[in-house]
Amino acid sequence: MKYVNLGQTGLRVSRICLGMMSYGNGSERAWVLDEDAAEPIVKAAVEGGITFFDTADVYSGGASEVATGRLLGKFLSRDEVVVATKVHGAMGPGENDRGLSRKHVMSGIDASLRRLNMDYVDLYQIHRWDSRTPIEETMQALDDVVRAGKARYIGASSMFAWQFAKAQYAADAHGWTRFSSMQNHYNLLYREEEREMIPQCIDQGVGVIPWSPLARGVLAGNRSRTGERRTTRAGSDPFSDSLYAMPSDFDVVDRVAQVAAGRGVPPAQVALAWLLHRPGVSAPIVGATRPGHLTDALAAEQLELSAAEIGSLEEPYVPHPVLGH
Repeated sequence: MKYVNLGQTGLRVSRICLGMMSYGNGSERAWVLDEDAAEPIVKAAVEGGITFFDTADVYSGGASEVATGRLLGKFLSRDEVVVATKVHGAMGPGENDRGLSRKHVMSGIDASLRRLNMDYVDLYQIHRWDSRTPIEETMQALDDVVRAGKARYIGASSMFAWQFAKAQYAADAHGWTRFSSMQNHYNLLYREEEREMIPQCIDQGVGVIPWSPLARGVLAGNRSRTGERRTTRAGSDPFSDSLYAMPSDFDVVDRVAQVAAGRGVPPAQVALAWLLHRPGVSAPIVGATRPGHLTDALAAEQLELSAAEIGSLEEPYVPHPVLGH
């Protein structure tokens, strides 16, 4: 496993980040594993050199954070592991149980730390943009979280580049903590981030940690062009249907399969290796509900693609509307 600095920070992260959304007891999502089933996958991740793990307060109503804290504590010391979580989504029925107000950010970090059973998180991220809260209020609250020692760094997630620039400007203008990372929607099926967000991150020294690097399994072949659903998640994840519905998406899926066949490896390895070759990308966030998913992720980190293979993978892409914000 290779390790890199997260953006311009000194924080070292493994080039694969294990997404913990798929783990947590009592989840209503059919594809989520309970802690006992997730334990061997997390153990194998650690044995493979992964030290970077991402969760969020809203995943399974907080159960993912609980599982993350319990499972990581079995295999890594606190100083060895890099833990990221997020705030923004609804955690209750009240008007202040969501968003990026000072009230919710300050209560959100404390609740996340209780569930994780940790004194601090390494990376505290805003899960989305909050149009109802002035960005100055959010950035000051996040700065206070860092100054209180409850987070070491802060990050952002899917938004427009102008919004990200506005947030960083507010931080700079007031001497507050800047965002060190951007967790955005980026994969072979959705490359719109290459227009503005990723160039901005490269220019500003912000680490890119894409979510859905395999397009929620579509690039790995979990569904067909004719609508066949081949996995539990493919048949029970309506968010995927809203993201990957263009017929041209399957032209890309077919091309990935062709390149993978030429290499004698699963398509997931090729799709993930492509992302690891992209400028600015620090560590894609990979989900794994089967041992083979993790095996593919670890192998992809070692897979070197040729310029011709990369060109072939990119050739069928058709521009998309903005998706995932």
